Amino acid sequence: MAVEPGHTVDLSGAMVTAPVPLADWLVVAPVAIPIVFGAVLLMVRHETRFHAGLAVTGLVFTFLCNIGLLVRVLENGPFAMTMGRWLPPFGISFMADALGASLALVATLAALVCAFYAMIDIGAVGRRYGFYPFMMLMMAGVSGSFLTGDIFNLYVWFEVFLISSFGLLVLGSQHRQLDGATKYAILNLVGTTLFLTATALLYGAFGTLNMADIARKADGLREIAPLTTLAVLFLLAFGMKAAAFPVNFWLPASYHTPRIVTAALFGGVLTKVGVYALLRVLVMLFPPELNLLSGLIAWVAAGTMVIGIMGALAQSDLRRVLGFVVISGVGIMLAGLALGTAEGLAGTVFYAFHSMIVMTALYLLAGVMNGLGGTYSLRTLSGLYASNPLIAAFALILMLAVAGLPPASGLWPKVMLVRASIDSGQPWLAFAILATGLLTTLALGRVFILAIWRPKMADAPQRPTSPLLGYTALTALTVPVLIMGLYPAPVIGIAEKAAGGILDSSGYIRTIFPEEARP
Repeated sequence: MAVEPGHTVDLSGAMVTAPVPLADWLVVAPVAIPIVFGAVLLMVRHETRFHAGLAVTGLVFTFLCNIGLLVRVLENGPFAMTMGRWLPPFGISFMADALGASLALVATLAALVCAFYAMIDIGAVGRRYGFYPFMMLMMAGVSGSFLTGDIFNLYVWFEVFLISSFGLLVLGSQHRQLDGATKYAILNLVGTTLFLTATALLYGAFGTLNMADIARKADGLREIAPLTTLAVLFLLAFGMKAAAFPVNFWLPASYHTPRIVTAALFGGVLTKVGVYALLRVLVMLFPPELNLLSGLIAWVAAGTMVIGIMGALAQSDLRRVLGFVVISGVGIMLAGLALGTAEGLAGTVFYAFHSMIVMTALYLLAGVMNGLGGTYSLRTLSGLYASNPLIAAFALILMLAVAGLPPASGLWPKVMLVRASIDSGQPWLAFAILATGLLTTLALGRVFILAIWRPKMADAPQRPTSPLLGYTALTALTVPVLIMGLYPAPVIGIAEKAAGGILDSSGYIRTIFPEEARP
């Protein structure tokens, strides 16, 4: 539009006119750094000897930025940055609060250790065909999911890490990988379609996709908009992403097929993004609808944890055992969502921290055990304690952690969830959590007895490899597991702050719209 000479246009009503503080750029760094390093890795795709070093360097920078991001959020509260300097809700906002920043940090730690372990698990051919670029782009999608303040961009970042995960699944082009990737792709595309449909309906009802804007408008539209229908659609879509019962059948059909480091990334990180999306959307945006659906979610949670661990008891392949343990852990996190109380949600967040680290470590442990014993089959894998006693120590600590037994990290979130269940008048849910812990002890105790404690079988495969690099990776993950178990207070504090931030969205809204707060 033409402007008369000498006439000044006032942009303050549509755009941010003040310079963006340099520190605010920190919120986009965990997304931008993996994208930049992924692009660099593509440019040097033929120089595979540089790939591991570049990826580890990029993830170290990302990890440090996530530490700075979380420290700033804990000290000063949530902060946001809106792209293009457009005022929200028109500009696309990135938002850092205690929930998103803490999950992004733990996810990056898991990815950093996996990038290190991939030095022994991914050969030159796998690197040439894009393992590290796919990994970096997947982490950009994961970080973007945790840090976006816009529902549609949550969908976009889901697509980024899903497309990257397809590439990681088929890397190697073996028949079982292609079969697993086909099941994974088809069923996740169904979930993605539901997500996109729910997002379209949400935009039709609210005229916005900014989460803070939706949160402040929801009360006024509750009588005229189908918010319960929207909540059910999001529950189904994100429940499928998180592998919740009864839409969890894609996970055990695919997570045992890729390289073990890829399975570690998936099992440790990806399902938690689905749980995060459920927390963000249902707790923060649709709390009355969550109360209406809480009974259904509680039964889904109980079914997911019990059926998951029963599946683990029936498996003879170590990777399949761990896939069902991942599903069972999702059920435990959904229990806190069903309760919807401050302690229940804090228990879910703490369990998400714990599960990201422990499940990544267990898959890497399986890789080390395969390297020592030559197989993943519990029928023949044996004698590992006699040949490598240290593997027994790692296995014991990690298995105690998953079962929720001291001195490891799994104890405290389960204590919080059991107490919250009893306080909420749902002792049966507390019983389900405790029964799952017992069954998990049996399932992983069986693995320990057969693979580690049992004497070496005469017909067992012989393919011993040096476990030094694997032990280094396991140490990097096992130490935080012990620290969280022995000194849980700081982690509980972060989890409680994260839960409080989604239960009371006024701080989130004020960050995006400084002059307003939710009534």
